Amino acid sequence: MGELTESSTPQTAPSRPLPFREDCWSEDATSTLVDGWGRRYLELNRGNLRQKDWQEVADAVNARHGHNKKARRTDVQCKNRIDTLKKKYKIEKARVSESNGTLTSSWPFYARLDMLIGSNVTAKKPPASPPLAVPLSYRKPPSTMVQPVVLPQKRPSPAVDDSYFRRNYSAVAAAAAAEEESEDEDESEDLKSSEESGEQRDGKTDGMRRLARAIERFGEIYERVEGEKQRQMIELEKQRMQFAKDLEVQRMQLFMDTRVQLEKIKQVKKSGSNDIYS
Repeated sequence: MGELTESSTPQTAPSRPLPFREDCWSEDATSTLVDGWGRRYLELNRGNLRQKDWQEVADAVNARHGHNKKARRTDVQCKNRIDTLKKKYKIEKARVSESNGTLTSSWPFYARLDMLIGSNVTAKKPPASPPLAVPLSYRKPPSTMVQPVVLPQKRPSPAVDDSYFRRNYSAVAAAAAAEEESEDEDESEDLKSSEESGEQRDGKTDGMRRLARAIERFGEIYERVEGEKQRQMIELEKQRMQFAKDLEVQRMQLFMDTRVQLEKIKQVKKSGSNDIYS
């Protein structure tokens, strides 16, 4: 029987320590990251952070934990860490939900992430509602009448004729209605000419543009009517003040004439009595 030249027992290679990952996060750094991300997440109404926001989150983490070059974090590393925490939270959430309340999560970040994204995980997004129909054109009904404007409660003196204001306001309202009808006719002619020229426009955009033009025209007409109303009211107030002034002057004149007449009567009586005694 020959001698064995090599040992039959396999030899294992010496174990080596695992290399240190530069993106390894400590619990304190992760807590600071969750605080900074959660604050901006709520400020954006639970919306996605932009690159500038992620850079601010990274700056906040580095200010407290980036004491050396290896410990400093970039905005990409912060975003990847948050994505990892979200995946971990979904696993914990499913485990807690399946236990029907018999289990609780011992993960230190579960409560904070549940407050921030818990509703987004459990709630279902409602189906997108179809866009509302947009009117292609704005047409004023033929029976539409200009609504009369209520006169103020404070009325001038009965001596002032307010028919002047009513006549002028009716003329303004009629002019506004005529101008609006002419604008509607111009709009119809523009629409007909555009259809004849064969222009192809998007229906929604064209309808919104026409609706905006109609609203703008209505605002201009309303502003002109209100301006004319204000001018008429100012003119009416001026007439009232002038009438009150004239009335006061007449009253003072009548008072002075009465005093003069009384003085004349006294003088006549006095002279008559003197003639009797003489």
